[in-house]
This record gives sequence, structure tokens and C-alpha cells, in this order.
Amino acid sequence: MRLRAKIVLYVIALHAVLAAAATFILLERPMLLFAVEALFALSVLISVRLIGALFVPLDLIQTGAELIAERDFTTHFVPVGQPEMDTLIDVYNRMIERLHDERLAAEEQQQLLQKIVEASPAAIVICDFDGNVVQVNPAAERLLGADPRAALQGDLASLAPGQSKLIAWIGARRLKVSRAEFRDRGFPKSFYVIEELTEELRLSEKAAYEKLIRIMSHEVNNSVGAVRSLLESSLRYTPQVSEADRQDFTSALSIASARIDALNRFMTAFADVVRIPPPHRAPAPIAELVERVAALLRPELEQRGIALELALDDRREAEADASQLEQVVLNLFRNAIEAVGRDGTMRVTYRDRILTIADSGPGIPEETRTQLFTPFFTTKRDGRGLGLTIVQEILANHGFAFSLENRPEGGAVFEVRIGE
Repeated sequence: MRLRAKIVLYVIALHAVLAAAATFILLERPMLLFAVEALFALSVLISVRLIGALFVPLDLIQTGAELIAERDFTTHFVPVGQPEMDTLIDVYNRMIERLHDERLAAEEQQQLLQKIVEASPAAIVICDFDGNVVQVNPAAERLLGADPRAALQGDLASLAPGQSKLIAWIGARRLKVSRAEFRDRGFPKSFYVIEELTEELRLSEKAAYEKLIRIMSHEVNNSVGAVRSLLESSLRYTPQVSEADRQDFTSALSIASARIDALNRFMTAFADVVRIPPPHRAPAPIAELVERVAALLRPELEQRGIALELALDDRREAEADASQLEQVVLNLFRNAIEAVGRDGTMRVTYRDRILTIADSGPGIPEETRTQLFTPFFTTKRDGRGLGLTIVQEILANHGFAFSLENRPEGGAVFEVRIGE
């Protein structure tokens, strides 16, 4: 039972008891009894009216609370002509107008932020309170697909708020992932901003190693030319050397000269990276190109006991620089051969414009994945770390997408999409 009903029942009961008492007392005085009963009836009526007036503010507050609970900030109350009530109504109406304006501003800000997120060229991933992805913008879908958490595996979870990380992506692609937090209803939620820095880093690294190679080549060539000239001049003094020492003298000079030539070839190999020209595109038979490289390396494959399987179903030509692509295929074959070592398998396929070279080697160690395409980085004792750099440079100049990943069954696979 509501409070108003209880008070009304109490007033009626009280007046009924008083009326009964008055009837008992004034039973022999009818006229006075009628006057008293009329007075009681009037008192009940006035009491009920006063109770109703008393509960009007409470009704107003209840109605306002219901409207607020329903998030209705457009309904206003009309003044009723009572000063106390009109003051309360004015306070409520001003409060509702402020809530309406604040909600409208919040919605407009939310729409603006949503449009900024959707239009942002950077990939943005927004998570809920539990860290589950709830929203990705179009840039993130283009870069990572519909499920960025699965695509990046543990890279998102390993980041602390405010931290950034450079991670290896498909092939030589590299992503910068930054994590930040915002509060929603008092609880922290995370979002990630992901930028692809592949081309920027490649060009920066290229500029750095080009400068380094030019400086090294200049210094080495200056020294090599002078030393070689001195060695050749020294050979003229061979007849003046005693016969017992003559053989050692010429042998030492020959070894020094050979080492000078080797150093010159070494620097030439480095300089070749800098001198890669833009591709001269023409129709190139990709399948035949792969077959030529396979024929060139077949004796080494047989010597190592590596079984080579070719499945070159796509015999179409592609617009590319044939000599540069042949260099790419040769480097990839050699990498696969060195990864297998001995007694393994290689499978090379070309279909639907996609060239894949898979090997049965140990695969790519996780700790070296991010550095595979870094110039001068190598895991081989006698390597120079330029093979994959040359591959990346040629394919990037062609605009051909590529990837290097581990295979579930073991080994690694290099994939090149021939065509832009």
C-alpha cells in the first residue's frame, strides 16, 4: 500500500472514530449532532485535499525519475501556479535541459570520434574491458583482416599501456603497434594504433647502407689500387732476391695480390646492392626462368641429396625484368638449399601467378624473424647478409608482394605474387 493511501485511510478512520464518539455523546441533541457531523465531513474533505497537495511534489519527483530512467530528456513540466511547486518545476526543467544538451554534445563527440576512427589511415583496434576486440576500423581490416587478435597472436597482449613495439609481419613487412587506454563508465579499456612502417624503414635502411657501402668502397678501392701497384712493383725486384728466398718472395706477393683481388670482389658484391637499377619490364616466362635456375643448381642438389620437385602449372608470361627475377629465384634457391643442408626436399610451385619455394629445413627461429631482411644480418658464419636484402629490393622495385613464413609441417616457404 502506498504512503498516500495509508495517510488517507488514517485520516478517515480518525474522523470516523470521532464521529462515532460525537454521535454517542450528542445523541439527544440532534441539531448539534448534525452540525458536528457536517464539520467532520468537511474536515475529511479538507484533509484529503491537503494530502493530495502535499504529495504533488512527490508525484512530480517520481515522474521525473521515471523519465530520467527512460533517458527522456525532452519532456518538461508546466508551472501550476503554486510558488513552491513552480520553483521545483523550474529546477527540474533546467536540469533536464542541461542533461539534454550534455547528452547531445556527448553523442556528437562520439559520432565525430567514430568518423575519425573510420577515416584514419592508421589501423585502430578497440577492445572491451576484458581485452576482447570489439571494433576495428577499415584500415585495420585492410591490414590485418577481420580478426586482428588472431592475426597478431600474442603481440597485442604483450604490450603494456603506453608502450610501442615493432613487430615482423608477413614477409619483410614491419608494423609499429602502440597501446593506449581510455575510461568508459569508470573502467579502463584498451585500444591499439597500428602503422605499417615497411617502406619507410626499407628506404631508411637503404639510404644508410648505401652511404656505408660508398664510404667503404671509396676507402678500400683507394687502398687496393695503391697496394696492388706496390705489389706489382715489388715483383720487379724478384731477380735481386737470393735464389733460396725467391720462391717464398714471389709466393708471398702472389698470396697478397690474391687477397687484394678477393677484397676487391668482396666490395664489388656490396656495391652491387647499391647499383640495382630500376626494373626493365618486358614479357618474361616465369616458369622457364625457374626451370633454368633449377637446371643450373641440379648438380649441387644431387650432391647434397636434396630432392627437388617442380610444379610449374602457370606457363603465362609476366611483365617483369627477367634478369632481376632470375637473380631473385637463384638467391631463394640457394637459401633453401643452405637451410636444408643435406638429405631433404624442396618443392617449387608456380600457379595463379604465385611462386612458392618450400624447403624441409629447420624453419625460421623466432628470435631472427624480425631481422631476416635487415642488411648485413646473417646467421651463416661466412655470409654477408645481403641475399634477402637484394631479393627485397628487387621485388619492392617491381611492386611484387612476398612473404617468408614457417610451414606447419616443418621448414619454411617463400611466396612471391608475380604481378601488382
